[in-house]
Amino acid sequence: MPGPSDTPWLDNEAGPLLRPYSLTNGRTEPSEPLSLQSLVRSTGRFSPERIEPVHAKMLTLCRHATSVAEVAAHLRQPAVVTKVLLSDLIDWGALTTHAPADVPKRDQLEALLNGLQQL
Repeated sequence: MPGPSDTPWLDNEAGPLLRPYSLTNGRTEPSEPLSLQSLVRSTGRFSPERIEPVHAKMLTLCRHATSVAEVAAHLRQPAVVTKVLLSDLIDWGALTTHAPADVPKRDQLEALLNGLQQL
């Protein structure tokens, strides 16, 4: 008797076709220290046609300063995978990076949260 596991997976039901470790060639550590708040921007000195499709998509996303978290969300990839791939582009001179100017401290965020909860 056929069950749910006997039906083929179609389209998005199968999940991503490339597993994260395939995209990074098994690497788990980025060569550049990046946080989720780090901003990355394309330098325009690299031709997207000559690189892997995922790197080209990243360059397109980073035409303007974009956070690492935002890039990961658009790619639908884990943050660590995104950081490894972004660090490739930084190493190649295709991206620049810098930390955001005003990163709130934990006590500021907790005060904000407490204020919001009281509303």
